[in-house]
Amino acid sequence: MKEALEVLTQKKAQAKLGGGEKRIDAQHKKGKLTAYERIDILLDQGSFQPLGELMTHRSKNFGLDKQKFYGDGVVVGYGKIHGRLVYVFSQDFTVLGGSLAEAHSEKICRVMDLAMENGAPLIGLNDSGGARIQEGVVSLAAYADIFYRNTKASGVIPQISAIMGPCAGGAVYSPALTDFTLMVQQSAYMFVTGPNVVKTVTHEEVSSEDLGGADTHAVKSGVTHFALEDELTAIRHIKKLLSYIPQNCEDEPPKKPYDVNENEIREGLNFIVPQNPNQPYDIRKVIQGIIDTDSFLEVHQEYAENIVVGFSRIAGRSVGVIANQPAVLAGVLDINASKKAARFVRFCDAFNIPLLVLVDVPGFLPGTDQEWNGIITNGAKLLYAFSEATVPSITVITRKAYGGAYDVMNSKHIGADLNFAWPKAEIAVMGAKGASEIIFKKEIKAAKNPEKKHQEMEAEYSRLFANPYRAASRGYIDEVIEPSLTRKRIISGFEMLENKALSLPKKKHGNIPL
Repeated sequence: MKEALEVLTQKKAQAKLGGGEKRIDAQHKKGKLTAYERIDILLDQGSFQPLGELMTHRSKNFGLDKQKFYGDGVVVGYGKIHGRLVYVFSQDFTVLGGSLAEAHSEKICRVMDLAMENGAPLIGLNDSGGARIQEGVVSLAAYADIFYRNTKASGVIPQISAIMGPCAGGAVYSPALTDFTLMVQQSAYMFVTGPNVVKTVTHEEVSSEDLGGADTHAVKSGVTHFALEDELTAIRHIKKLLSYIPQNCEDEPPKKPYDVNENEIREGLNFIVPQNPNQPYDIRKVIQGIIDTDSFLEVHQEYAENIVVGFSRIAGRSVGVIANQPAVLAGVLDINASKKAARFVRFCDAFNIPLLVLVDVPGFLPGTDQEWNGIITNGAKLLYAFSEATVPSITVITRKAYGGAYDVMNSKHIGADLNFAWPKAEIAVMGAKGASEIIFKKEIKAAKNPEKKHQEMEAEYSRLFANPYRAASRGYIDEVIEPSLTRKRIISGFEMLENKALSLPKKKHGNIPL
């Protein structure tokens, strides 16, 4: 037995070395951690249990039979984060460039199946050169096996992808199918075709960083939800993100202890919205005035900045926040903002996270660029997401709610449970200036002083319509509230809605406008 144990110890030590000391040193020189090091930081100390640690590939083509390494370029297993079960795979770039093929994929699929069967989050730490060309179509089939499981797991268990190095070609589609993607700046990149192919086909010269780096995908494409400065920060961010999210679609979000007291009034909220209705302000100040202190985790912070989304806690409860941002493009809804918010709403709804919606929206962004690129169907995505959601949802109109954007931003008519408005809220088909120009066109034209007449008519329209009281009289707004009382009313509202039970009509699935 002693000799057998020595052999086992030797093999396990060899597996932990991956591609060997030289390649590990090369990885460290690039400022990157190894597959095992990443897992050690991610999981609670001593909780990791590896699976398939001694597995190897079976290919003999192109000299692969002479390049066998235990683990075949990926470390998989399970452990705990904050004491909660998670499943993880971590690709090992020191072994054949972390390339994916049959055995590599089988290991990943194994933990994906276990995650589904046991209802726990799946975390993928990606660092791979792509498909293992030497294994041919087997590598393509291996990717498809993973994609299929990503799709089946969607909305059942949370899936998080962290891109720690290269992720190119078919490899990008697994992260794209997961719920959240994180990328490490300066070392991670994602693209379907690399710079060399781009140059050959389109004659464009572009670097890997500009084509598919973390900042590119955080700002321009929206492919990544978080761009982090280094691997350690990225791993810590995963742990923080999980603290807001339940284990699966049948579980409730984590709740922190909190004693609600009488001192939930926030006087500062009375002074955030400017007197001038056209003056911008930062909606994050409103968010911070409502939520538990320092509990906001913003998602997609640098993408479509005219809308703000993220997780927070209110009286210890995990809540998803969606808020128009008047400080950027006056808070209008455009294509990117609609897509960003719609996906976040659908994630929260899939995993039983209540929604808080803060509205200050002048409408949809006009222009040929928006129309030709599909603002109609893209705006409808957000409308669909809110209409489909069954989780508790509360809407607060802080200032403007004009036109179709009023409907789309979780109005009473599409399923919001509670709708509040602040006293200076303006709820109408359009702004007073534009509306008066249309309604009183003849009177203005016939007046001796058209400009003065226009101002009078604009004031009259504002008196009649640019306020929250007509909507309140119809029951579209449940109550007009003092801003300082917003947090208190929201705490009470979510407590009241805690046992909400609402089912969608029986169907296979809806047909969201894509």
